[in-house]
Amino acid sequence: MHMAKKKYNVAVLGATGMVGKVMMEVLEERKFPINKFLPLASTRTAGSKVTFKGRKYTVEVAKPESFEGIDIGLFSAGAKISEMLAPEAVKRGTVVIDNTSFFRMDPNVPLVVPEVNAYDLKWHKGIIANPNCSTAQMLMAIKPIHDVAKIKRIVVSTYQSTSGWGKEAVEELFIQTKAVLAGKKPQVKILPKQIAFNVIPQIDSFTSNGYTKEEMKMVNETQKIMGDPSIQVTATTVRVPVVIGHSEAVNIETERKISVKQVREILSKFPTVKVMDDPEKGVYPTPIDCPGKDETFVGRIREDISIPNGIDMWIVSDNLRRGAATNAVIIAEKMIEEGLI
Repeated sequence: MHMAKKKYNVAVLGATGMVGKVMMEVLEERKFPINKFLPLASTRTAGSKVTFKGRKYTVEVAKPESFEGIDIGLFSAGAKISEMLAPEAVKRGTVVIDNTSFFRMDPNVPLVVPEVNAYDLKWHKGIIANPNCSTAQMLMAIKPIHDVAKIKRIVVSTYQSTSGWGKEAVEELFIQTKAVLAGKKPQVKILPKQIAFNVIPQIDSFTSNGYTKEEMKMVNETQKIMGDPSIQVTATTVRVPVVIGHSEAVNIETERKISVKQVREILSKFPTVKVMDDPEKGVYPTPIDCPGKDETFVGRIREDISIPNGIDMWIVSDNLRRGAATNAVIIAEKMIEEGLI
């Protein structure tokens, strides 16, 4: 007799936000085995309606009791809310996959990009952290190279879209752009400086060493996910007037020499990485190529002419998907597959 596939009760916390909405799209697209679906949000947006699998749901206020009987909770509603509600959900038997920064560096919480370190899921204690969007996409291209040539150092500069901040930042980009085009002075409310026709070398707040929190996330999360604190990382993270899609200029120094041809071959074989690299024909990825796609696109692969063992790359991905929603859903799928839920 054919066993029916087990179905799960799933809650999406932050269902009205940009990532929450994409989480619901990804669950639907990937035909995730759902029994009961529960959209949750903070009091600010609860009561609004969302559509999932053709059915309208009223978004409920997230509170500890909401998680009674919920198997999987996908969280994307801000670090403070995760701090408060994730332990409560775990107490009630929910496995929480958290997209905020709150638990990422907690030594008791696995921080996972499934294609890179799915083995870390095995020691979870109820909460799994989803990495920062810019870290997740970079590691998709870094991991296969590290396995072959061992990476000593990474220098990364990012070109991050406004959706990485959230829908208010995307709105601000549109409003400011209209103002500039109408010859008016744009208002700065959400992001630290004007984003229309500008770039801002600040994402999140500054820390005591002069790096921003976003830059330090890339440093610390890379070492944790790769399971290798010897990889040296330095980052400059920059917000650019793009709606969806983070781009990164990444320079790596390896212990062993690796050729451009080898890099192209290795990356082409790695799941969900797509090499778009034919400069003569003008082929390389830009953020406009990636919305709605789950791949990490890599181009401009070339040897670093300033050192013996160096490679430069340009990496682009949909930050709401690979960097957040899709990563979280694949974690849940992997855990079901491994019998961890």
